Amino acid sequence: MKNIADIVFDRTIKEDFGIDMQQTLHMIRCHDLVGTMIAEAMERGEFDNLEGAGKPLNLEENLFEHTDLHMVHKILKDNGFAPYWIELGKEIDTLRIKFNKDVDYFKRYTRIIFSEKRSSAAMRQYELKKNDFYTKCREQLGEISKKILDYNLNCPVTQLGRANFDVNEEMSSLIKDIERTRLTKV
Repeated sequence: MKNIADIVFDRTIKEDFGIDMQQTLHMIRCHDLVGTMIAEAMERGEFDNLEGAGKPLNLEENLFEHTDLHMVHKILKDNGFAPYWIELGKEIDTLRIKFNKDVDYFKRYTRIIFSEKRSSAAMRQYELKKNDFYTKCREQLGEISKKILDYNLNCPVTQLGRANFDVNEEMSSLIKDIERTRLTKV
């Protein structure tokens, strides 16, 4: 006789996954059967002395590459180049790293400026630098956003696409972050 937990479990499996436990158990037994057959064949030595045994795999052939592009990709690879979209992806990563470093640097600068009382001239100088920094950030984010769009248009596989962002939203978030930095102590 089944207890209540087993009944609920069976019902949940059927409702959540739409499969019968008997079918699942049959699949597990078949999988165990195949695993057992492979293990027995290995013990008998049926996999010994196969062609290419002990040699590295040839990973040069890309089964997913379009045959018309094989020679082009080989020439590019042999000469140290990658397809345009891959190079563009590296460029995006480099630009984003530089942008993040610039933001971190300006945050440190802001913390230092607001760590003690400054003259009005020093504060005007800070405001000028901050406005210049925001202008440069907007330009950098615009460039990164355009490159992401270009990347997504040239990337042959949709799943490898990159999420783009709204420059205005990013700037708003950056400005709030810088303003919060003003309040933190060094």
